[in-house]
Amino acid sequence: MTLQIAARTTGSPIINLSVFFAFVIITLFVVYKATNRNSTTSDYYAAGSAFTGVQNGIALSGDFLSAASFLGISGAIAVHGYDGFLYSVGWLVAWLVALLLVGERLRNTGRFTVGDVMAYRMKQRPVRAAAANSTLVITFFYMLAQMAGAGGLIALLLNVHSKGGQALIITGVGLVMVFYVLVGGMKGTTWVQIIKAGLLLICVTFMSVFLLGKFGFSFSAILDQAAQNSSLGADLLNPGGWYGENSMTKLDFVSLSLSLVLGISSLPHVLMRFYTVPDAKEARRSVVWCSWSMFIFYLSILIVGYGATALVGSDRIVSAPGGENSAAPLLAFEIGGAMLLGVVSAVAFATILAVVAGLTLAASASFAHDVYANVIRNGKADPRSEIRVARLTALVIGLMAILGGIVTNGQNVAFLVSLALALAASANLPTILYTLFWRRFNTTGTLWSIYGGLGSGLILIIFSPAISGSSTSIIKGVDFHWFPLTNPGLVSIPLSFLCGFLGTVLSKDSSDRKKQAEMEVRSLTGIGSKA
Repeated sequence: MTLQIAARTTGSPIINLSVFFAFVIITLFVVYKATNRNSTTSDYYAAGSAFTGVQNGIALSGDFLSAASFLGISGAIAVHGYDGFLYSVGWLVAWLVALLLVGERLRNTGRFTVGDVMAYRMKQRPVRAAAANSTLVITFFYMLAQMAGAGGLIALLLNVHSKGGQALIITGVGLVMVFYVLVGGMKGTTWVQIIKAGLLLICVTFMSVFLLGKFGFSFSAILDQAAQNSSLGADLLNPGGWYGENSMTKLDFVSLSLSLVLGISSLPHVLMRFYTVPDAKEARRSVVWCSWSMFIFYLSILIVGYGATALVGSDRIVSAPGGENSAAPLLAFEIGGAMLLGVVSAVAFATILAVVAGLTLAASASFAHDVYANVIRNGKADPRSEIRVARLTALVIGLMAILGGIVTNGQNVAFLVSLALALAASANLPTILYTLFWRRFNTTGTLWSIYGGLGSGLILIIFSPAISGSSTSIIKGVDFHWFPLTNPGLVSIPLSFLCGFLGTVLSKDSSDRKKQAEMEVRSLTGIGSKA
């Protein structure tokens, strides 16, 4: 009986693996063909700034649309309804921050990493070291969540339930990801993102159009059937299905939303992609195309989520391997059989490969460019040695991600994603905005802002219900939490802004007026950005 349920849930693991391996072979060939020259740091870190705004916009959406977006959001909508969809709204709105405040100025000011912008008019060594520390912490936790999630996907999609089998496939996924970065650099990784984003958009669009056709192109009919097939009943369509128990959960949702809206546009691997286009105009086009891709994706996911409840039912989704994450695969098997489930399996694994590859590249670039080239070698590093250090760093980070994914496999890793977003919003965004828009901002303020946001976010998460004290905590059976919210964004983000302000006004450091004026002209006009 258990085997029959597993087969009905996962279809044919052979088909799933075959489609996934086909994707890997195709993308490896693309990476090999695209990588005929990675001889300079610009080639390796920014693909020679040769991508168009359209190409980079699709790759940007691919950089962010992870397995959590595809499987997690559809499952949240299927089980929790209205509140699950609200979770995705923050991710879509976040790109307005990138479009209006960050994208163009960042492209004009920096070259390869976030540290280029933060240290432009500050003391180079301490600021670049702080930026690198922030980038490494954020990307590691984000990467850890992706790799740990791979274990759940393997159990769900390939019917591999043993810890040893899941660890073996996590290792395989990690090694392929490391190969993308080592051989392809930014150019190869970008093409993988473009292919993955295209497949993901086609997949969810096909499923949503099929669902609409099945219900006479009436979304209301899908909602009615979903309400009948849900344990929440009509409340599936109303607010409060997830964050409506009491005022504290509502406040937690506000904190989470703040981290989502401000954190995505300050993730290091997302910001790094603005350097792959030739100018600020293309950077702006990148965000516009990314926003439209995200809009289409989340509109389709809304239909897929409620469609899963309508055709599969919330009880069956929750009881399946993977829980809420099984909504989209179960729906795919329901409407298209084993072959469509195989495609969904490949796309889900592709999201892990591509997102983790982007994270690894961002972390290795930050260490090699900010720490090795500018802190250790005082800006006099040979390009070949810098690329060599970046590749060695990518290998180390990749191995750490594999080990971390194996260790945390099967645990609740949702807090890792929220931690990465909260840390990015706390440590990076206030510092970037102050650097770009506040003339008086100085080195002390920069360090206070980065470490204040990074430190407070980590401390509040450690002593929150995400780690201990609740049934969903990562550590069961103990309770040492004193911070009531699972996400620290509501406190750590304003605190980072405050630390940056106080560090600036209370310190005796004076800002470099000449460099500030130069940065302002460069950020607005792009003059000197080719240097």
